[in-house]
Amino acid sequence: MQAIATSTTGNPSDGRISEAVAGRFVRHRGPVTCVVGIPGKNAAVSAAYDSAVAYVDLEARTLELMGYHDHLVNAVTVNPQGTKVASSSSDYSICIWDLASRRPERVLRGHGDDVNGFAWISDRRGASVSHDNRVYVWNLETGAVVKILEGHEKYAMSVDCADGKIYSAGDDMTLRQWDAETGELLRTWGPFEVETDTCAIDSRNGRVILGADDGCLRIFDIASGELVREVEAHRSGIKKVAVSPVTGDVVSAAYDQRLLVWDARTFALLTELTPDRGTWERSINWTPDGRRILAGTFDGTVLVWDAASGSKLAEIGRGDGASGDASPGNLCFNEVSADEHGETALVSDDGFVRLARLTARQAEVIARVEPASGRVLMNAVTLDGDRVLAGAHDQKVHIFHRRDAALGGEIEVDLGEGPINCIRVSHHPGSDGDAFAGCYSGALVRLGATGEIKARWRFHDGAVKALVVHPTEALGVSCSADGGAFSWTLDGELVARYPGHVAIADDVDLDPGGERMVTVSRDFSLVVYDLRSGRILHSLSLGKRSPKSVCFWDRDTVIVGNYWGYLLRYDLATESVTRRRIAENGISSLSRSGAYVAASSYDGGVYLLRPDDLEVVNVLRAMVQKIAPPISLLS
Repeated sequence: MQAIATSTTGNPSDGRISEAVAGRFVRHRGPVTCVVGIPGKNAAVSAAYDSAVAYVDLEARTLELMGYHDHLVNAVTVNPQGTKVASSSSDYSICIWDLASRRPERVLRGHGDDVNGFAWISDRRGASVSHDNRVYVWNLETGAVVKILEGHEKYAMSVDCADGKIYSAGDDMTLRQWDAETGELLRTWGPFEVETDTCAIDSRNGRVILGADDGCLRIFDIASGELVREVEAHRSGIKKVAVSPVTGDVVSAAYDQRLLVWDARTFALLTELTPDRGTWERSINWTPDGRRILAGTFDGTVLVWDAASGSKLAEIGRGDGASGDASPGNLCFNEVSADEHGETALVSDDGFVRLARLTARQAEVIARVEPASGRVLMNAVTLDGDRVLAGAHDQKVHIFHRRDAALGGEIEVDLGEGPINCIRVSHHPGSDGDAFAGCYSGALVRLGATGEIKARWRFHDGAVKALVVHPTEALGVSCSADGGAFSWTLDGELVARYPGHVAIADDVDLDPGGERMVTVSRDFSLVVYDLRSGRILHSLSLGKRSPKSVCFWDRDTVIVGNYWGYLLRYDLATESVTRRRIAENGISSLSRSGAYVAASSYDGGVYLLRPDDLEVVNVLRAMVQKIAPPISLLS
């Protein structure tokens, strides 16, 4: 193995963490997924994509690390007494923490996929929901699974409990009510026409609140099951609803970046929280006294609003320079795009667009630019000669022109189709320089070279996760959250559908000759197709760890990156696999870079590796995500 030359950018304002700060926890190093207040205390618990669970002192405005999961944490839930907290993680576990000692007390294991949420039934029992489509009921004293509630046909995303009933909502477009004692399914609302990611109980008024991807709030009477009201609340999908424990008022958060508070009796809009571009929509909750609203940001900080006025009171964890951490945001890299010379474009959670050089001998950032409309998490990037095209969480595409070691001449285009997950460029006759964007709404949008919107197509029922343009033909291929993959002409004519997945298809690629296509999915499979006929050539297991990215290196070699920091190299001729862990968090994307592959990671690194043996030859290190030594969960 060659020696690895690790480099960072030399300017602390460009994301480097000082040695003084790298060894202690001052904020989350990833988007904050959940913040929950602790009854009886001016404090909260937070969790994030950096795998950490933290204690938040709302008065002192500090965060203290409690410990790490082995993978990102999706939610935390505090019991009514304020003595324990449950953290739900994509490492397939739930950890019960003692808040007095702030130490892990018990780990609940049994789910077969990401755990999305947990609700307290009582001191002795709890319920959880998972990507394995199931609701589990747990004995919290022994850690045993008491019951497995089956019925959801897709991911179970949200859970709440009240009065001996469990309520769960999921991607199968249903809301379900279960008896917590017997496990009997008592009622099913839906299926609706869109995914239903979030639900919450209004016990004071005997109602259950459902948030859906059409932007509507649906309020149901628990006793009768009848629809009480449907509120057209948002222009984009609602990702979180929460109910005030005091008044029953509802706060909703959606991809239109609005945070709205609704009256429990009339469902009239009471107030809109002061906007914050960095808010992570899935993270919002009321404090136990109903006076404040808490949320997390993509920057790893905790936000506090006054619930009555909607004014923002505080942001906790923002670097102020005094701690040696003046950099805004976190450099969790979401995509890398490289050329054959090692020139590299990067986007990350901090909302900046970067140019870098990453070769076997060089690793440095050479330019950084903030979009004119401000920083917000970016998911998509493509380096196209002297242009860099980036797609952001606020539904905008940013097109920059490169001049030497700088990015300028920005063109901004608001697509209005939800977060942008992927951008690719065509250089075929008739579409030379046109870009194709895959969006959360399911739309594919064609943009001209100067940013004009030329067309919109809707082949997919779910969010477009990735797309690729054919190397020689005027053809594109895309995959989506509905598990489907389609090929289409660059003029928007549907060519073929490729079946094979039963869960989210996260990434797609073509072999260099454009004859074969590969997709990877959250059903833990890799499928290779003949592009022309649609015939499945290979269907291979990826184990029990969800993939995120794929690169079809040559006709017989496919490289996969997963959410656990592993690379898997598949030799299609023999169907053999080589595995190597290179990162401390997920491998978000893979890009060809001459004779190498560039792999971006949520851990703040971009890794240059050899495709034949997966050996890392250089690393661009922009952030240290976990402090050392980490506080681990119970073994």
